[in-house]
Amino acid sequence: MSFRWSRATAIARKEVYHVLRDPFTLGLALGLPVFMVLLFGFAIEFNVKYVHLAVFDADHTRSSRQVIDTFGSSGYFIIDRVASPQGAFRALGGDHDRAALVIPGDFQKNLYAGRVAKAQLLLDGSDNSTVGPILSYIGSIQTIAGRRIAGFDPPAPVNFKSRFLFNSELNSRWFVIPGLAVVVMAILAVLLTALAVAREWENGSMELLLSTPVQPLEIIIGKLAPYAALGIAALAFVYLMSRTVFAVPFRGSLLLYGAGCLLFLGAYLAQGLLISVLTRNQLVAMQVAIMTGLIPANLLSGFVFPIESMPPFFQYLTMIMPVRWLTVIARESYLKGATFTEMWEPFAALTILCVVMVLLATRKFKTDLEP
Repeated sequence: MSFRWSRATAIARKEVYHVLRDPFTLGLALGLPVFMVLLFGFAIEFNVKYVHLAVFDADHTRSSRQVIDTFGSSGYFIIDRVASPQGAFRALGGDHDRAALVIPGDFQKNLYAGRVAKAQLLLDGSDNSTVGPILSYIGSIQTIAGRRIAGFDPPAPVNFKSRFLFNSELNSRWFVIPGLAVVVMAILAVLLTALAVAREWENGSMELLLSTPVQPLEIIIGKLAPYAALGIAALAFVYLMSRTVFAVPFRGSLLLYGAGCLLFLGAYLAQGLLISVLTRNQLVAMQVAIMTGLIPANLLSGFVFPIESMPPFFQYLTMIMPVRWLTVIARESYLKGATFTEMWEPFAALTILCVVMVLLATRKFKTDLEP
């Protein structure tokens, strides 16, 4: 019996009806991209701002006020005055203030005497996510405060001028949004495919389908085609939101970016199919899909946490995950405008992973159909 597109199309049409009649699947397919774009796009901010700073000023001079004003006008700190050094310590012990500044009574006197004027900055080390950014702000604030107190810019023996390429404002959304499409496609492709085919096994409708004259390849294409369309629609939605709402630039080739997304989608659809064939149970399929799709997409893809900072074992582990490679392609395409020559490595890895996963899923599916 030869392969016929008409049979594959009929199975795909039947799967579309299943999606439209299933509130959970339809809600997940339509609601997940919207929810994740709003959540990650507006909520995630890697630049620490509005840090409450408890300030005790024992000097009450023009110089000490200029230091405090420099902190307050930086846009990173909110000044909370306290009445004593002990009050500054107590403020750090609560949940409100993350840093404390204590200026001694001889601050301006030491300045005018030509000595080093010292002030104490205390940081809450229990929240290490804010300690690093706060320390990075101190150098600039110290320089600006020195200029204001001196009234001129002292000459520097060495002057480094920094310029941030590709993301000049260090906008967190420009970093997050390109990887968001990868996460959304991974979750939709793995979870929906695994649940859909597992439902057929669980309800016994797969046996009914197998009793008809149809080839395994026709079943695979018919089952996966609607979810491939949903994945592409989710990708298009995130892209439009990134360009219109968040104003993220896209400097690369849409054709190249789309090719990488199709390779990625093929690998994850095959993974969902493989999960469904191995489990044949919706609850188990969902758990396995979350463990192999959702968690790696968020934690091991480089979407939030840089892979270079992970232990060597996990750096090598991410190499077998398509999400890692498409995240690279997405960010390189959006922000750098990279060409295929510059991205051949992630494309090669995605191609290999896609072919391997499709072969595994197809072989296992045919084996289970034809024991």
